Amino acid sequence: MEIRKLTPEGSAQSKKKRVCAYIRVSSDKEAQLDSLENQEAYFIRKYAQETGCEFVGIYSDVGISGTSENRPAFQEMLNACMCGEIDLIHTKSISRFARNTVTVLEVSRQLKSLGIGIYFEEQDINTMSAEGELMLTVLASFAQEESYNISENQKWAIQKKFARGDVMINTNRFLGYDKDKDGNLIINEKEAEIVRMIFRMYLGGDGTFRIAKKLNELGIPTVTGKQWHETTIRGMLKNEKYKGDCLLQKYYVPKVGGATVANDGKVQSYYITGNHEAIIPKEEWDAVQRLRKERAEERNIDTKNTQKFKNRYPLSGKLICPYCGKHLRRLYAYKKYVWACSTYIDKGKKVCRGIRIPECVTDEWTIDEPVVVREEVNADGEKYYSYSSQQESDGRNSGKERNTQNPNGSVLPGVYRPRRTVIKL
Repeated sequence: MEIRKLTPEGSAQSKKKRVCAYIRVSSDKEAQLDSLENQEAYFIRKYAQETGCEFVGIYSDVGISGTSENRPAFQEMLNACMCGEIDLIHTKSISRFARNTVTVLEVSRQLKSLGIGIYFEEQDINTMSAEGELMLTVLASFAQEESYNISENQKWAIQKKFARGDVMINTNRFLGYDKDKDGNLIINEKEAEIVRMIFRMYLGGDGTFRIAKKLNELGIPTVTGKQWHETTIRGMLKNEKYKGDCLLQKYYVPKVGGATVANDGKVQSYYITGNHEAIIPKEEWDAVQRLRKERAEERNIDTKNTQKFKNRYPLSGKLICPYCGKHLRRLYAYKKYVWACSTYIDKGKKVCRGIRIPECVTDEWTIDEPVVVREEVNADGEKYYSYSSQQESDGRNSGKERNTQNPNGSVLPGVYRPRRTVIKL
């Protein structure tokens, strides 16, 4: 007697495994792009001959480090996995997938729990196999150490350039200058006139908020073509490059894959005097710095003490915009001090219609906890202002940017469509 096991048509066992490929190059240089094309061609040829699986495509990231999780194609691939569109990820090696041991292990474990495997061809590891995770842990550690060594070598090379006085500036994001064929900074007269106007306006009594507002009203774009914000103006006013000097190593990355932070003396920096032609005369630049210091002292701002900066006024952090739920900030506008929505100040009325309350009104209020403020008009056309506790307001309003809260104050999780779900590490 012969017994044969028949698999029903359309069952899970007869369904072809859906396979995708993931490839990455860390820069957009010609040699790396050629490597990307080679990787793509390899996977296309390989799966054109495969009949036992369904090839669903290639996800590729260009010019992004494997230590970073902000990789568009990488996240898109994980989203597809979460939506049940992929059964196996095929990549050439662990280092192409990620150079961070934690990333490799956490992603592989999350996908494994969904029945999705990762095949690392160079190491011949499939995460769905019994011995896969042990081997993966060891090899991923080597990949991370290699990434650390590469990062340290790059830092060393950059510091040597700085020590020689080699300037590294991206003029695509720096208003007022271009580069000649030798890489030297040269003045862009059209942009330089905007820089001169900003310095003149500041010395003429305008604050950074009013300068940004006037530039937006005049339709003058930033170097990236976006709206002006007071933070952009502040950065320009203190930039030594506009007087012809150059401070090297203003920022640094403290660890592999970490965020860039301001250099507070922990890393060697270099100051070059007269590096290039100045847009702003030294005397005028120095006058702006003295004025910045005077205004900061008048407003009791200590830029090195973040907590003091946040709490320098009795109502700091206590007034909340009824439309977006962000805090109001104190600023000097139209010859008086007002409290205005921080979202409106930074991003404009397209993001939040904003609210502005004269300080002479808030001086009469006694507030001990965060409150939501409102500006209304009565039947006679007169403005009046009111406030209510944040808890009461949360029960009545539904601002788009405000988090919904439980009665106990805890934040409720947002509701997202499955297609937008991202594996967060």
